[in-house]
Amino acid sequence: MKKKLIAGMICACMMSSMLAGCGDQTTAQTVAGASSAAGSSAAASTEAASAAATETSAAASTEAAVETTMIGDGKDAAKTINLWAFTDEVPNMIKKYKELHPDFDYDVKCTIIATTDGAYQPALDQALAAGGDSAPDMYCAESAFVLKYTQGDASQYAAAYDDLGIDTAKEIKDADIAQYSVDIGTNGDGKVVGLGYQATGGAFIYRRSIAKDVWGTDDPATIEAKVGPGWDKFFSAAADLKAKGYGIVSGDGDIWHAVENSSDNSWITDGELTIDPKREEFLDLSKKLKDNDYDNDTKDWQDAWFADMKGEGEKQIFGFFGPAWLINYTLAPNCGGEAVGEGTYGDWAICKPPVGFFWGGTWVLANKDSQKKEAVGKLIDWITLDCTKDGLQYMWANGTMNGDGGTKDCVASGTVMGMSDGSLDFLGGQNMFDVFVPANQYANGKNLTQYDETINQYWRDQVSEYAAGNKSKEDAIAAFKQNVADNLDVEVN
Repeated sequence: MKKKLIAGMICACMMSSMLAGCGDQTTAQTVAGASSAAGSSAAASTEAASAAATETSAAASTEAAVETTMIGDGKDAAKTINLWAFTDEVPNMIKKYKELHPDFDYDVKCTIIATTDGAYQPALDQALAAGGDSAPDMYCAESAFVLKYTQGDASQYAAAYDDLGIDTAKEIKDADIAQYSVDIGTNGDGKVVGLGYQATGGAFIYRRSIAKDVWGTDDPATIEAKVGPGWDKFFSAAADLKAKGYGIVSGDGDIWHAVENSSDNSWITDGELTIDPKREEFLDLSKKLKDNDYDNDTKDWQDAWFADMKGEGEKQIFGFFGPAWLINYTLAPNCGGEAVGEGTYGDWAICKPPVGFFWGGTWVLANKDSQKKEAVGKLIDWITLDCTKDGLQYMWANGTMNGDGGTKDCVASGTVMGMSDGSLDFLGGQNMFDVFVPANQYANGKNLTQYDETINQYWRDQVSEYAAGNKSKEDAIAAFKQNVADNLDVEVN
């Protein structure tokens, strides 16, 4: 049993680079948001989790690119907060906090280990288990594995926000925090131990010029009715696009994220593998795309996928599925331009997708054993709950963290979203919040598991085999189940 758990954790770490986007501001052509959200507690013991961390960290650390930076001089260890993160996103937020709050007399030591190295989780696990002065005081977790730290194998390390000096229930209500962010960040005792600052409800993001060529209009309401609701209308639109020489999406990964995070059931129910009917339907959706040549048969997060964003693929691609972060940190850097008229910049719009879904996000947690809980609480409160114009969420939503004209994004606070304007030149002046805010109602933290990242890879591998005609549906499903049974501590029937 312990062997299976360890193997699963290793596999989950290694899959990060292939599947997951972290929903974070990273450089072009890197993973920018989370692919599969991770999950709920397996019945693994603390001993097993610690063993896994110890056994995997040594191997992973040899490949990890560890970046350590200090915000402040760090001369006084008693006044230095240890932050662990997988990008420089949260460290940059803290730099801003210190600029705005010169009376905050703590320095922050930032340890950054990219998830794409497959090393962040085991290294974090080892640091939390080891404890002491070098242990993280606060740490970040992306949706691909956050439930491990809030409800799963490593949840014992997380401090309740109430213990950080935060009036959690009142502030969540005042800020109107998206419920899924609260659900994911709540531990088994009903205590909030983590919250995200982003909101990641998804939309269908499409090329205006292609819409006009095929249907004579780029109006979002009209396109919404063309591509949905439901997959039947989506594939009817795909046929229209094919007749004019276009593909509807780049590859089946584009619809997978919509399928995965709109499913009613998680992969695991009461310790047993469950294949939700919507996820099983993905077999046929993928094959339909391939058999009818409705896409360019690319893999997400690969060069050909990025090429389709700038219109340089085998055929022009109509759209992508994703949250606001996909526009800001993936589509925009890979569109071939930086202003309207360059590449595909400005040739995009968004509408409601055929099915509601969410994708990605980052949660911020504190170590229950930290000796600096009050100071950590001030940072976390400002990042996740402060809904004033001086709080992180307002600056994040309106692109003002580094002055006017910065990148706008959706945030978890409904109060902040009501104060914000999401108009983007990239979208031809469209206010993206008009679509993304309602989309957040489809975000659901209750259909996730701790092993999602790994299981998703097993599933997509077999779907590819079936879609390519290499396996029957029955054989693909059987191989998938065998992979889960062989590598994870999950009952498979």
